[in-house]
Amino acid sequence: MPRNVEIRIRGTLPDHAAERLGLTATVEPSDTILRGPLADRPALLGVLDRLRCNGLELIDVRRLPDREDDGS
Repeated sequence: MPRNVEIRIRGTLPDHAAERLGLTATVEPSDTILRGPLADRPALLGVLDRLRCNGLELIDVRRLPDREDDGS
């Protein structure tokens, strides 16, 4: 089952780059937050590797609660 994740990176990432990763991007003043479902740990590691290869600084990675767990 895919897990929702949030990945925060320093700097900005164009929307089309986030879409290629299968994630949505929210740009804050100095950071970009990527959110979306990833199938498994290898998928997460693949995304992180692509970000690293593009010289982007990783700030934080969090697993977001499943909808069933957050009371909605």
